[in-house]
Amino acid sequence: MAVWDDLVGQERVQDQLAAAARDADALVTADAEGTPRPEASKMTHAWLFTGPPGAGRDTAARAFAAALQCVSPDRALGGAPGCGFCDGCHTALVGTHADVQVVRTDLLSIGVKETRDLVRRAQLSPAIGRWQVIILEDADRLTEGAGNVLLKAVEEPAPRTVWLLCAPSLEDVLPTIRSRCRHLTLRTPPVAAVADVLVRRDGIEPDAAAAAACATQGHIDRARRLATDERARSRRSTVLKLPLRVDDVGGCLKAAQELIDAAADDAKQVAEELDVREAEELKAALGAAQGGRMPRGTAGAMKELEDRQKRRRTRTQRDSLDLALSDLTGFYRDVLALQLGSEIALANTDVRDCLDRIARASTPERTLRRIEAVVSCREALEANVAPLLAVEAMTMALRTG
Repeated sequence: MAVWDDLVGQERVQDQLAAAARDADALVTADAEGTPRPEASKMTHAWLFTGPPGAGRDTAARAFAAALQCVSPDRALGGAPGCGFCDGCHTALVGTHADVQVVRTDLLSIGVKETRDLVRRAQLSPAIGRWQVIILEDADRLTEGAGNVLLKAVEEPAPRTVWLLCAPSLEDVLPTIRSRCRHLTLRTPPVAAVADVLVRRDGIEPDAAAAAACATQGHIDRARRLATDERARSRRSTVLKLPLRVDDVGGCLKAAQELIDAAADDAKQVAEELDVREAEELKAALGAAQGGRMPRGTAGAMKELEDRQKRRRTRTQRDSLDLALSDLTGFYRDVLALQLGSEIALANTDVRDCLDRIARASTPERTLRRIEAVVSCREALEANVAPLLAVEAMTMALRTG
């Protein structure tokens, strides 16, 4: 398979990246042979991938990184880089290539310290590969200080270093940084294409894949989770019943608390899976004695890990809430489609009775106000408003009574 096979529904972006990879290969070859570099090139040192959640921003960045590291003999004979089979492609795709650094965060932000470490790495020449590639999957989570640190590295890059930044939109990245990057916009993948990749790559039954792809409206990762995780399906079902339960103040407040509790349970589940293992691994690395007694001078490292885990739980809870709010937005979008007699495909056909009931009992204007209430809740959470307050305000605005 080629490195682009998992990039779903992004033909235009794929063509642009493939052309840049060919020109990048020509640049490296010219340097190796001591010949003049080509004057015109589609390759540049910094790229910014934007697109809606689930579009595959990080997948596109990883595929491009693999194509840049491709060492297939066919490439030297005029074939396109990105075979998917050679050592360069394979190690870049699975995350073990020495010259491909992938940076993601499970915290709320990326700070100055982490960014400075990246900038120092970016000054190095490739160790074994053709390019030094740094993929920053959460460029929108850079603090202002971290963004300013990154700016200098993007302005004055090392000759064989490539920055691949990913963010939901241009507005999520500092103007000074985005102005120095080549911008690629990914679209929401077609539902049929998402269902196909779930069947082909993940071995999911066609009916389940189609249902999950439709319910998530082209969000690849969410569709995979919905098709494979019974708990995810149960949580979604609970969220989609919420519009029928907010008929009075008591119902609104109870529904809000249940959403918060469900998000907290998600965070707890992640913590149970990761926190104990991370703590044990760190204790072993620090030389803990039998019985768990720690050597002197290691308390700071353990405290740092605990603080990081606490921040991760906060991020997980926020992400879980955001997922629930996305499901609610999709629900009311379907209600609006029914009210307007639109022929667009409904995402939530499994709760068609609920959709019909809300549609008959309301008006398109009221539905639009409810969608605005959900959007306002998401914006409030982004602004660090207390989650319970933000969700309570939303459920009060969704009242049917």
